[in-house]
Amino acid sequence: MKNLLVIALLLTQFSTFAQVQTEIYPVDSASVRHAGIPQGELLKFSFDSSKIYPGTTRDYWIYIPAQYSAEKPAAVFVCQDGLQWNAPIVFDNLIAGKEMPVTIGIFINPGVVKSKDPSFALSRYNRSFEYDALGDAYARFLLNEMFPEVEKKHASDGRPLYLSKNGNDHAIGGASSGAVCAFTVAWEKPAEFSKVFSSIGTYIGLRGADRYPTLVRKYEPKPIRIFLQDGTNDLNIYAGDWWMANQTMERAFIFSGYEVRHIWGEGHHNGMQAGAVFPGAMRWLWKNWPEPVRTGSTKNQMLSDIIIPGQDWQLVGKDYRFTEGTAVNEKGEVFYQDIPNSKTYKVDIEGKLSVMDLDAKRASGTSFGKDGRRYVDAGSTNQVIAYDASGAETIIADSISGNDLVVANNGNIYVTSPDGIAKPSKLFLIRPGEKKVIVDEGLKFANGVTLTPDQTQLYVTESATHWVWVYQILPDGTLTNKQHYGWLHMADQDDNAWPDGLRCDTAGRVYVTTRLGIQVLDQAGRVNAIIPIPAGQPSNLSFGGKNFDILYVTAGDKVYCRKLRTRGANNFDKPYKPELPKL
Repeated sequence: MKNLLVIALLLTQFSTFAQVQTEIYPVDSASVRHAGIPQGELLKFSFDSSKIYPGTTRDYWIYIPAQYSAEKPAAVFVCQDGLQWNAPIVFDNLIAGKEMPVTIGIFINPGVVKSKDPSFALSRYNRSFEYDALGDAYARFLLNEMFPEVEKKHASDGRPLYLSKNGNDHAIGGASSGAVCAFTVAWEKPAEFSKVFSSIGTYIGLRGADRYPTLVRKYEPKPIRIFLQDGTNDLNIYAGDWWMANQTMERAFIFSGYEVRHIWGEGHHNGMQAGAVFPGAMRWLWKNWPEPVRTGSTKNQMLSDIIIPGQDWQLVGKDYRFTEGTAVNEKGEVFYQDIPNSKTYKVDIEGKLSVMDLDAKRASGTSFGKDGRRYVDAGSTNQVIAYDASGAETIIADSISGNDLVVANNGNIYVTSPDGIAKPSKLFLIRPGEKKVIVDEGLKFANGVTLTPDQTQLYVTESATHWVWVYQILPDGTLTNKQHYGWLHMADQDDNAWPDGLRCDTAGRVYVTTRLGIQVLDQAGRVNAIIPIPAGQPSNLSFGGKNFDILYVTAGDKVYCRKLRTRGANNFDKPYKPELPKL
């Protein structure tokens, strides 16, 4: 009797579950094969020579529309987890109806590292590693490996395959972890992928995708159009709640001015509703093509306060070996160093670039004093040197392996002196006319240094971590009340944010160069905004120009600038008290 009761209960539960699982959605006409519509072809291949995901093997399919001609490169749609949503039929219909461009579809399975002996050991399944991870690895896999691989193939009638190089012609989609992967590709490479179809997206804490809603709100908006689909009965497990996470993503997109559309339902973690809405999603993602996807207006107050619409990064100079040490004088002229080449460059207030006629002694950190002199950390001589307007040198301190420095209005100089990541760094104070003294030790690669606008506190970046430290300055110039100040975001693949040079604006905001770009903190130490640069990793920055409203950033072999709404705080000016931080 007891066994019969258990069986009856199990049958009841199965019946109830089966009823819940029943999902019926209207069928879009584009999902059905129609007579007279030209049919594309579908070819299957395998790829096993990835250098980004070494040892992996994967199947992939190429959809080639009947209308494709080798005379014109095709638009591209990439899909994770292979063929989904009846996509080839949908594409046949939408291309024939001119509701999307002539598009080659690439449907890719996740990689598998096959076991040498399947009877003894499991293969390694790479799906979560490839799809759930943040960072640009999968985007590079597509652009550098899969796209060239596809272009080696031909249609069955011999047509060579050419893919458009225009990111406005590239769309990407996926379901579950594949959806996160699709968004990550566009997020990392918005100039290469502008359209995303996200079904039951896994924006939860499997490998860090739960961070996306916060990052979307803080980053300067990117030109991405995204379609979201999910259901109220999606998964809710140890890593998060899919349904709530997708809604949180949508709210972040709306807050940040993205083009976003959603269709919510009551479905489970499956592809049923996605299959029904896929044609409509494609119509919307490709609307008005070939007009480019544009960024909207963010509701992020700090970004709105500092970014000027239409003002983008401009290239100041390139082909250096490694640039660092930005500084500005009272005229608004900007100076920076090419350290390995021992050269110093100057940008005048009209934006004209010139190289100075001197041996810069592998100088790095640079700062102007109230006396008008340019102070540098000379790496080849282990000195702090001051240059007057004529170029005459004065040695301020000897035997100091400095990295960065700042000169206060009262003449005090603070110098960071790292000794690798493992050994504790030193922080030196040099008072006018006196010898250097150590005022702090222990940071893991102390790097950038700057003063608050009132010059009562000192900020120092700790490059081997994700912290900016703050010290209170005592009347004699020594430091007290040391504490962690700024918590910085870091890339998924990195062990640190590598904060480097930093500066304040007149509102007291702190601009920090990091691996992710320029992270902007309020006076309470919170990152409110992240402004990426076009290429490279930023190392230092300064506000230049006659109004000190042009941000100059050194980044490896290049230097960029960008006009902002704000004005930089200069340490050679009289200290002043900025506004109170907002709660």
